Amino acid sequence: FVCLLNTHTHIIQINYWFISLVIVVGPVCVATVFVFCLLVLFLFEEEEEIDMEEIELLSTVGFSGTVRNGLHLHPNKQHVVYPLGSTIVVEKLGGKKNQKFLQGHTDQITAIALSPSGKYIASGQQTHQGYAADIILWDFETMELLHRMTLHQVVVTDLDFSPTEKFLLSLGGEEDGKLAIWDVFSGKALAASPTADTSGGHANVVKFCRTDDFTFVSGGKFTIRVWNIKPRTHTLTPTNCALRSLRRIITSVAITDNDEFAYFGTSTGDVVIVSIPNKLLKGTGPQKGKFAGGITSIALANSGEVLIGSGSGTLALCSPTSLKAKQETKVVGGITSITLGQNDLFIGTTDADIYHADQSDISAIEEWKVCHPHGVYDLDFPRESDDLFSTCSDCNVRVWHTPTGKQLLNINVPGVKCNTMCFSPDGKLIITGWADGIIRVFLPQSAKEKFQIQHAHKNGVTAVAMTNQCDRIISGGGDGLVRVWQLSSQKQTLLESMKEHKGAVTDIRIRNNDKECVSSSLDGSCVIWDLHTFLRSQVLIGSASAKQVRYRPDETQLVSCSLDGKVLYWEAYDGSLLRELEVSASGPLNGLDISSDGNVLVAGGSDKLLKLLMYNEGNTTHVGTGHGGSITRVAISPSMKYVISVTETGSIFRWKFPSELLQ
Repeated sequence: FVCLLNTHTHIIQINYWFISLVIVVGPVCVATVFVFCLLVLFLFEEEEEIDMEEIELLSTVGFSGTVRNGLHLHPNKQHVVYPLGSTIVVEKLGGKKNQKFLQGHTDQITAIALSPSGKYIASGQQTHQGYAADIILWDFETMELLHRMTLHQVVVTDLDFSPTEKFLLSLGGEEDGKLAIWDVFSGKALAASPTADTSGGHANVVKFCRTDDFTFVSGGKFTIRVWNIKPRTHTLTPTNCALRSLRRIITSVAITDNDEFAYFGTSTGDVVIVSIPNKLLKGTGPQKGKFAGGITSIALANSGEVLIGSGSGTLALCSPTSLKAKQETKVVGGITSITLGQNDLFIGTTDADIYHADQSDISAIEEWKVCHPHGVYDLDFPRESDDLFSTCSDCNVRVWHTPTGKQLLNINVPGVKCNTMCFSPDGKLIITGWADGIIRVFLPQSAKEKFQIQHAHKNGVTAVAMTNQCDRIISGGGDGLVRVWQLSSQKQTLLESMKEHKGAVTDIRIRNNDKECVSSSLDGSCVIWDLHTFLRSQVLIGSASAKQVRYRPDETQLVSCSLDGKVLYWEAYDGSLLRELEVSASGPLNGLDISSDGNVLVAGGSDKLLKLLMYNEGNTTHVGTGHGGSITRVAISPSMKYVISVTETGSIFRWKFPSELLQ
């Protein structure tokens, strides 16, 4: 090019101008194209996000019973408010129960408060180490989010409203170490202060006085403090109560209507009474027979007597002076919430159950809501019914009425974990697999055990299925074996034990003609078995541990989900991989199901999102949020009316299957 310029001197000037133009304009053009491409990608992603609609949540079964004072009876006496994972449930009492849901938290709710008039709900959550935890203020009537407030780190442990609902008081965890006062109208923080001092540790509980907006109390490790708020500057001034040599860890608090005394429950099972005006210790009790498990909840009955709930499940009605128990009753799980009505009360427990009783006679206590206290491991619908479904968890199998969420059946095997379950194709049996290696088969009408297969697998039974003729059970175990059991009226015989998997079997599905079945395993493979020769027909090798597998209804293809967050499509004839979808980029997929028409997939996993995908297109069309823990299983009802998701925290969510996805 230089030689060309030297031989054509008359165009040198023109070429220099051309070179200069390229040098200046070239990078600008490249940058412009680059920005344009980014803009197109951004708009494309935005469009995808907009296209994903929320699935309508119809009802839930569950209660986050570990949240202290998480259960609240609304002042209108017609609703109860309680947390479930990252969702707040507002449930109507009496008659046909219905539920409304407040969803806005990104992680499990750890604190909840209801304002004295019931106008506001406040909720706080936990988050990851080093991040700020949100507090959300809700309007009860409109069910709308009013303010999202952020100040505390990692977790919010307690919340309370002032008597006139002017202020909201919040308490952070030990990592945060402070409490804060918020203006309810504006949602702005007015003041904050550390809760620990030289005499004691961080506060565990906080509570406003009943008649004074500018006084509240806190209790924690070896310390009880009375705080005053200056009306103009909102400066916080704490005063330590004189406890003499008493050293207690405070776990709960209740204040009398006249603000004269505060009753503090302790981890050692006694109550500390403090005079709020004088900031002096007035007494402790009971002197004998302290409550085992500590006092985890305390409230003042309308009669003036003290209601005490303990970590061992004891509910006691006690004298306000001696704190001697007048009445006692026992429930399953530690009591974490006591909320009072006009003459009745509700209590919530760590076993995720809610009980109802009369304040004057707590011995006549009854279950109001029962839930799984631990994670749910499997889920199944009867083949021809949308109205029932069954779940299994630690020590029990439960059958639920789908439209109402009412528990119809509870099968208990104490001390043994139930890993898996399914209904027989004719709906007459419930087949269950347990961690002790036994297959137990029950009658769904009576919960009676019909028979059991001892020593079915080493390391527990992890998957079960029954042939369509109801004459065989196919089981998988933690030992990696797939076994075929022949059933007769008198005995159950092992026909064959098939070994290909090197990890625990996670799921088994049988073809309609009973000639083949497919099993998935943590070793990353799915194996198609010939049920006549008891040999493998195909091996499907995935990139990560397979959690569940399904035949498409026409049985030409299979789909599986795995711990790398992917859904894999397989050819049933030769086992070839047809397609690979990344459904969850942030964690494993644990549950998978396919609609009866074969057009919709549902999946869920550790990202706590329920996702509906079009089978052919592979795109996610609907998302369900609100789970407080990882989704463990999902299912679409036979007639595609409902979608059920269950979690590691024991909660059950019932969703409406989107009508636009129905053919």
